[in-house]
Amino acid sequence: MAPTPWISFTTDYGLADGFVAACHGVIARLAPTARVIDVTHLVPPGDVRRGAAVLAQTVPHLPAGVHVAVVDPGVGTARRGIALAAGDGLLVGPDNGLLLDAAAALGGVRAVVELTNPEWLGPRVSATFHGRDVFAPVAARLALGAPLADAGPAVEPDSLVRLPAPLVRPEADGFTAEVLTVDHFGNVQLAAPAALLEPLPAAVQVGHQAAVHGRTFGDAPPGELVVHVDSAGLVAVSVNGGRAADLLAVRPGDRLRVTAA
Repeated sequence: MAPTPWISFTTDYGLADGFVAACHGVIARLAPTARVIDVTHLVPPGDVRRGAAVLAQTVPHLPAGVHVAVVDPGVGTARRGIALAAGDGLLVGPDNGLLLDAAAALGGVRAVVELTNPEWLGPRVSATFHGRDVFAPVAARLALGAPLADAGPAVEPDSLVRLPAPLVRPEADGFTAEVLTVDHFGNVQLAAPAALLEPLPAAVQVGHQAAVHGRTFGDAPPGELVVHVDSAGLVAVSVNGGRAADLLAVRPGDRLRVTAA
C-alpha cells in the first residue's frame, strides 16, 4: 500500500481521560506526518452496534486512508485484533463486528489479517488498552505504507464476527423496524431503507402517534413527529424542535411500527 496522510479514529473512550491523547501520541511518534480525523469518542461505552453504525455512515465521506475504531468490551480476551482492506481503505480494530458495515460501505472486504506480529505492536501490550498498544501502532505503520500482510497471518473473511442483523419487517400497511441509533438531537434512526417509506401517504402513524411523512424536520408543525429519510439513506423519526427519542420513549434495539394513518 502507498503511504497515506490520513487516519480516522472512532472510539467509546470519552473525553475526560487521556486515552484518546495516548493513542494520538503513539501515532504521532511512529507516523509524524499522518493527519488524524477524530470521528467521535463519545460512542456509548461498549455499544458496538452504535460504533459500527457511526463508522459505516462516516467512512464514505472521509479521504482514503486508515480507519481505526475501538469499541471493545472484549479487550484482553480471546477476541482477535484485525486489520482489513476494503475498497481503497484499511480498517483496524477488534474482531467483534465493529468494522464490517464500514467495510461494506467502502466496497467490501478484500483481505483480512490478525494482528499478531510483535514488531508492529507497542513495546508492552496492556490487557486493557489495545487502542494504544495494538491498534494505534498498527494504524501508524499502515499509514506509512507498510504491507498489510506483514501485520500478521491472513484470516478468512467468513470467520469474522458479525453483529446480528437488525429487524426490518415489511407489512401490508407499512413496516416494523429496529431502532438503529439515536443521535445527539434525539432523532431516531431506524434500520429500514428509504424504499419502505416511499409508498406511505403524507399522514402516517409511528406506533399509535400521528406523524407527517415529510422530507425534513420543518415539514411537521413545531413539536410534532415527522418520518423522513435521513442523511444516511435510512428512515428516521424526528420532532420539529424536539427529541423524538424522548417523545416515543425508545432507545436503540427497540422496535417501531410505521404505518399509513
